[in-house]
Amino acid sequence: MKEKVTSVESTPAKNKLFDKAVFKKEIQENVKLLFRKTIDHASQEEIFQAVSLAVKDIIVDEWLATHKTYNDTNPKIVYYLSMEFLIGRALGNNLINLRCYKEVSEVLDEMGIDINVVEDQEPDPALGNGGLGRLAACFLDSLSTLGYPAYGCGIRYKYGLFKQKIENGYQIEVPDNWLKNGYPFEIKRAEYKQEIKFGGYVRVVWDEQAHKNRFVQTDYQSVYAVPYDLPIVGYGNNMINTLRIWDAEPIVEFNLESFDKGNYTKAVEQENLAKSIVEVLYPNDSHYSGKELRLKQQYFFVSASIQRAIQKYKELNNNDIHKLYEKVCFQMNDTHPTIAVAELMRILVDEEDLEWDEAWDITTKCCAYTNHTIMAEALEKWPVDLFMRLLPRVYQIVEEINRRFVNQIEERYPNQYNKVKSMAVIYEGQIRMANMAIVGGSSVNGVARLHTEILEKRELKDFYEMMPEKFSNKTNGITQCRFLLHANPLQAEWVTKKIGTDGWITDLSQIKGLEKYADDPTVQKEFMDIKYQNKLRLAKYIKEHNGIDVDPNTIFDVQVKRLHEYKRQLMNILHVMYLYNQLKANPNMDFYPTTFIFGAKAAAGYKRAKETIKLINSVADVVNNDPTINGKLKVVFIENYRVSNAEIIFAASDVSEQISTASKEASGTGNMKFMLNGALTIGTMDGANVEMAEEVGEENMFIFGMSAEEVMAYEANGGYNPYDIYNSDGDLRKVLEQLVDGTYSKEGDLFNEIYTSLLKGTGYDRPDVYFNLKDFRSYAQAQARVNKAYKDRNNWAKMAILNIASVGKFSSDRTIEEYVKDIWHLEKITVNV
Repeated sequence: MKEKVTSVESTPAKNKLFDKAVFKKEIQENVKLLFRKTIDHASQEEIFQAVSLAVKDIIVDEWLATHKTYNDTNPKIVYYLSMEFLIGRALGNNLINLRCYKEVSEVLDEMGIDINVVEDQEPDPALGNGGLGRLAACFLDSLSTLGYPAYGCGIRYKYGLFKQKIENGYQIEVPDNWLKNGYPFEIKRAEYKQEIKFGGYVRVVWDEQAHKNRFVQTDYQSVYAVPYDLPIVGYGNNMINTLRIWDAEPIVEFNLESFDKGNYTKAVEQENLAKSIVEVLYPNDSHYSGKELRLKQQYFFVSASIQRAIQKYKELNNNDIHKLYEKVCFQMNDTHPTIAVAELMRILVDEEDLEWDEAWDITTKCCAYTNHTIMAEALEKWPVDLFMRLLPRVYQIVEEINRRFVNQIEERYPNQYNKVKSMAVIYEGQIRMANMAIVGGSSVNGVARLHTEILEKRELKDFYEMMPEKFSNKTNGITQCRFLLHANPLQAEWVTKKIGTDGWITDLSQIKGLEKYADDPTVQKEFMDIKYQNKLRLAKYIKEHNGIDVDPNTIFDVQVKRLHEYKRQLMNILHVMYLYNQLKANPNMDFYPTTFIFGAKAAAGYKRAKETIKLINSVADVVNNDPTINGKLKVVFIENYRVSNAEIIFAASDVSEQISTASKEASGTGNMKFMLNGALTIGTMDGANVEMAEEVGEENMFIFGMSAEEVMAYEANGGYNPYDIYNSDGDLRKVLEQLVDGTYSKEGDLFNEIYTSLLKGTGYDRPDVYFNLKDFRSYAQAQARVNKAYKDRNNWAKMAILNIASVGKFSSDRTIEEYVKDIWHLEKITVNV
């Protein structure tokens, strides 16, 4: 449960639609009508539903006013297409942005209800997993707060990725049934349903009147995409944008004729097709049926979103499709929705009857692509046979896009076959979605300066050489409303008092005003006292959920993020094993007690990542139960890491682990959330860490490890020999041997694969692909600097305050303004209620 610490709002509410007496009565009426109960007999979950519907009533008035303004002014709209929107709980965030959190808290208090308990009843909507989805959610928040018209477009997953359980140290995946009690903030919009077609074949029909061929998809299966809208509330400005998530429904729900004939499977065939599309995020694609389902999902929500966007555009623009790009932009969030290029072409050519060249001109002006990775496996490719079978007409469009683009390459670079090999959309039986997005869009952007430089100089070098005008950088950002104002109310109130304004809420650059207090011992103590209160809150959470007692006086060293080998949770736990050995050998060594906290989900089919989770928990079992080290070391793995517990974790953290192999992390946003909450970064010069170091100074971070250039140079030469380190570093050698000698497992070979991957490599990869051992000593030295620095509490507080004061650049508001200026070209609207 989230412990109440203070009000999250330091200024009076300004929502003209809020009336305490009316709100109180609405809650009571909602409980009565929904559950046939009085407040005194309602459960906490029922009270949450009733309160949320009362809040939704306020929201809907502003939501209607926003869309009336849309219709009156006909602004350009960005449609943000993303497989993930990790939005987090909505109730508290909505109240903050409506500027009535304090008043609602007071109303509930008068009714004998704790607002924190009510908030804790809300499930985290299972619509995303990692940084990609959280970034999308931050962007929607900023778009609303800044007054820009936007829709987020995704899928209404029934179970999301999964709910993570830890049993005997292993990750167990169970369904995350977040919709089991209904979700009070969503509204079904059945009137906007779209038909989505799969399979069949394409018949060419001559149109005598138009004197041209028509392409008709026949013998297909289809489902309805039915939208559910969620409000995205701007901060204090009446603006409510929309997250539109698409559910799937069968065209024919139940075939009674087939059922009566005994063909029970056929009777529910369409229903099963629809259900499978929206059940889970990222179905395991290690097999053919998983790949097929992923492609279905991507086409499903992209096609539905584009169809509806075009309908809305035509309603407001006299059915004149020719200027679509003046009013519509489709931002493709990574490669998952890049099928939008071909689908928009299909609609413009087949349904709107445009000639190819005009349709292509419109498409390339409407579409824009954000690249989030340099990891080859994340740049999606689809087998031609799968794509052709599932989306026959779209495949024909892709073929034509590829044919024309290859002609351009050959004209520009005659006899340079490597250019075709690098840039062709279709090559060696695969459709390369990133290539199609670059060819078919007006813009390609990376998400941190280093990331963009690597794209331009290495990963997408040929594209950059051919079309440099398309490339730009848009360093990621986070929303301060959720990750400071809501997540850390004590620090938020303190910031406002110190700088004399709450203007930082909508202009994070104003937080720079803290800088002048960094050397003030009184202010340093205030900060450390706030941090201690937040650590007490996290310690309580850990005790309730893990049964582990952690001391809030210890250093809270935290690594919470998606579990992937390049993020190097493995190096972190190897270092914990190293420290444990040091303490065992010398219990009186000069070491400030530290609690190492992990949180991460591993993809269900990602064996190595799941083994790393088991290792972390096995080390925790040994370390946490060894009385000889006098509690100087603790290890905690927080189950089911998600937005709601992340808010508690960020506020309590002393040290932020941002230790990815340099050149592998595109940006990171967790690093920014930690910085906002006054945690000091131990990290490589990777992703946005580079820009963070520029803002706050390397002296206020703990930088270690190889540079991106050094890593890439090793990779170009086939890696390195980890046995050189194994043979020369006795301490690290002992740690590695403990992986297989039974120290952390009665089954001596439990972590044999991790051991082998580090030293010998696997049959398909070289050893220590992510340079854990190569960077280990540098990491250990940086950790020793952290431990020493924390002993000087005043100087630690000074560094933390300087980090907070330097975080202004990393607001998603700044990122959105850059997208608007350089790519989307939107105009702000003013909503009056």
